[in-house]
Amino acid sequence: MAVSEAAGGSSWAAGRAGPAPGAASGAAPGSGPAPAAAAGPGPCWAAVLACLSLACSYVGSLYVWGSPLPRDHPSVIKRRFTSVLVVSGLSPAFVWLWKELTGVKPDTPLPALLGLRLEGLVPATLLPLLLTMILFLGPLIQLSMDCPWRWLDGVRVAFDPRFWALCLGDVRWLRNQVVAPLTEELVFRACMLPMLVPCTGPGPAVLACPLFFGVAHFHHVIEQLRFRQGSIGSIFMSAAFQFSYTAVFGAYTAFIFLRTGHLAGPVLCHSFCNSMGFPAVGAALEHPRRRALLPCYLLGVLLFLLLLHPLTEPTFFGGAPICSPRPGGPPTCS
Repeated sequence: MAVSEAAGGSSWAAGRAGPAPGAASGAAPGSGPAPAAAAGPGPCWAAVLACLSLACSYVGSLYVWGSPLPRDHPSVIKRRFTSVLVVSGLSPAFVWLWKELTGVKPDTPLPALLGLRLEGLVPATLLPLLLTMILFLGPLIQLSMDCPWRWLDGVRVAFDPRFWALCLGDVRWLRNQVVAPLTEELVFRACMLPMLVPCTGPGPAVLACPLFFGVAHFHHVIEQLRFRQGSIGSIFMSAAFQFSYTAVFGAYTAFIFLRTGHLAGPVLCHSFCNSMGFPAVGAALEHPRRRALLPCYLLGVLLFLLLLHPLTEPTFFGGAPICSPRPGGPPTCS
């Protein structure tokens, strides 16, 4: 989905290029590999090493405590909160160090480079989430069919402070809906993409960045083997499937990050997808109302593909580049 749409990279530049001839030429179709050649191997090797270091630091921080308890135990979750928040707080230093080592000096301040800026924040928050909800049209309809609540009951619960107090008191909810989306998007998107794009161009960066994200999720294999949660074959099959869909999801949020220049959209999309889980296509195929439900799945995918670029038009979000220019040449940012 987002991977195939993003690979070309030319439409991003159209939204971000501005009037400068150099920016326009840097975004021409098929020019993805050119920045890497112009930038030289130094920035590319530094970018890859920095991204590997970030991924290893993030995953390694989960295991510094050495607890024998499973990952869903409240004490394990709280300790891991501390670890990943420390690593995430230090992750912008990797980008700063990369800039110093490679000589890539962007005009954009570091916070804006990481997607932390006010200009265009409201549309950058709402439009990507709306787009993701459109993709999940089928699962949302399925959820409404199976839920005993009326629509108004759901609205009342959503505005009930007691509901949110219960959520905030649940460390597993905090992990899945707040801490994991925020820290993972900061580390794997906001910090990695500004280093990868000047080296590879936006399209290849969108495809490469999720590989670090997908491989980072292989650490779940360690815990599943440790607690014998299934056979070795089933555990590795599950890990391969998880790698596949986390890589596709990572490409989508990387696309959103580069198109909007904001961190908020990817974080909210990540939180929403964690809440929904992987679409229950098998259950939809056997659903009593599948004749009405299955077209909703198809409609959601078609609308998503049609609206992917219009709802992420960079001019909605301020049009500020979020990536560094390559040394001695025009910007390679979208």
